[in-house]
Amino acid sequence: MSRARRRRASGRDRGSTTIELAILAPAVITFFVVAIVAGRFAIALQAADSAAFDAARTASLSRTEATALTRARTAATNSFTAQGIRCRSLTVNVDTSGFRRPVGQPASVRVEVVCVAELRDVALPGMPGSATLRASFISPLDTYRSRR
Repeated sequence: MSRARRRRASGRDRGSTTIELAILAPAVITFFVVAIVAGRFAIALQAADSAAFDAARTASLSRTEATALTRARTAATNSFTAQGIRCRSLTVNVDTSGFRRPVGQPASVRVEVVCVAELRDVALPGMPGSATLRASFISPLDTYRSRR
């Protein structure tokens, strides 16, 4: 093969790496951004589960129905705050009907937490900046402890 022919043959591949990088870079960057957003959403869902657990457990340790309501709301708020989740609105529904059951009968407290969470720290243009997180948990009341 002559020198001129070899130069022409090797010149065909010039710049192909740059073109491949220009084509693949946006896809790779998009993959990583989607992974970060999905991870952030998964962490937010886990925070909602944790807040519902904390609220139900705190309410079940209370002696009275009124105290259980107050402590459950406070526990849910504190749990979200501790995990770095900011809620635009937070609704804590507490079912304390178990406190009205007679001592000696099994009873429980059910808490449902609904948080419209701010996710703007990872949001991109065109993506929603918030997500609605829902979680619930049931915690048993001590069967032989007095309830008022």
